[in-house]
Amino acid sequence: MNVTTIINEALNVVQRGERVLAIIPDKTRDDNTDLLFPIADQFLRQRGVACFDALVAQGTHPPMTESQKLAKIGIPDFAGHVFDHCWDKADEIVTLGELSADTVTSLTGGLVDRAVPVTINRLLAAGVYDTVLVFGATVPHEVAGFAGGAKYFFPGVAGPELTHTTHWLGALAGIENTIGQIETPTRKLIEAATDLVPARIISLNTVVSRGSDGKLITYALFAGDIRDAFRRAATVSREVHIRYTGRKYKRVIALLDPHYDELWVGGKASYKLGAVVEDGGELIIFAPHLNKLSETHGTLIEKYGYAPLESVRDMLGVSEELRENLCIAAHLAHVAYAGRIDEDGNIVPRYRITMASGLDEQTCRRVNLGYLDYRTFDYETTDTDTLIVNDAGRDLYKVD
Repeated sequence: MNVTTIINEALNVVQRGERVLAIIPDKTRDDNTDLLFPIADQFLRQRGVACFDALVAQGTHPPMTESQKLAKIGIPDFAGHVFDHCWDKADEIVTLGELSADTVTSLTGGLVDRAVPVTINRLLAAGVYDTVLVFGATVPHEVAGFAGGAKYFFPGVAGPELTHTTHWLGALAGIENTIGQIETPTRKLIEAATDLVPARIISLNTVVSRGSDGKLITYALFAGDIRDAFRRAATVSREVHIRYTGRKYKRVIALLDPHYDELWVGGKASYKLGAVVEDGGELIIFAPHLNKLSETHGTLIEKYGYAPLESVRDMLGVSEELRENLCIAAHLAHVAYAGRIDEDGNIVPRYRITMASGLDEQTCRRVNLGYLDYRTFDYETTDTDTLIVNDAGRDLYKVD
């Protein structure tokens, strides 16, 4: 069955006169929305829908330019609107309901034990759109286990409460216990929240990667129910996006995927390679194109710095500011990856992270990262204790 047939069959339930909203990935995601979206647009126009618009699931990322949005959907003269998601603007957010403390405790295995309001972009409120299409690709992910499915709602187009909660929950669960796992506490929480979305939801969930020539390869497309499509996609993603090295290395050199132009997303090099770095070893992130920590969260990252989860928990105990920004606390712990006890009994990062990037040395030192001048760093080596990874951040590496 070809892609057009799959999409058309999935959209056949949409009736004439309906209002349809697509949720699409932002520029930090590698996906084939530009191929799928035009097929859906043609079908819906022929069906005679009242409108077809799109909302970018950018989470807390900066908005894309107009040209980037149109390139993402593959239609330079798109007749509908492509909306940004403004997660931190109260007038752009509505409340769908609440997940009770008992429900949250049960779903998360006790890692989070408080009620969480379910807030979301106002375009997802009752009566605004009849059907929501969710476009997106599935890959291993540090917070939810795998990207895709309900994650495009929470935190993709969510308000701050669930955005902070999901990120911190992922950190509490432990990155090594989460990334590459289909059933995780975060997945359970975001799917329960998605049940409150009032519109009909149709998922168009792909699994893609890039060949050695840089061209996108589509391995699978699953359409229909958002839970089922995600799980089927994640099963394929396990085969496509997880690589096994058979051993750990003293030094891993990550040649960062150019999609990641700030460390907020470029931290995926650590998330996806940490499992194959020896205790006390070093991860070098080579990324001349990366020149900022985060356009949105850089100030707080510089203030607190990267540290193992145990240390970040201590920071939370004395900082109300960090408690109010749990997604940043989670990012600090995720990039640091994990802790270990040194010979003096102190908790220290399991491995060192050194940046050979557009970040200056002072910034790196402030956030507890090492520094190399990328202009003089020669990453080519024949050392058998060094692993060099191209396009780091795309695939998850494990020992076995």
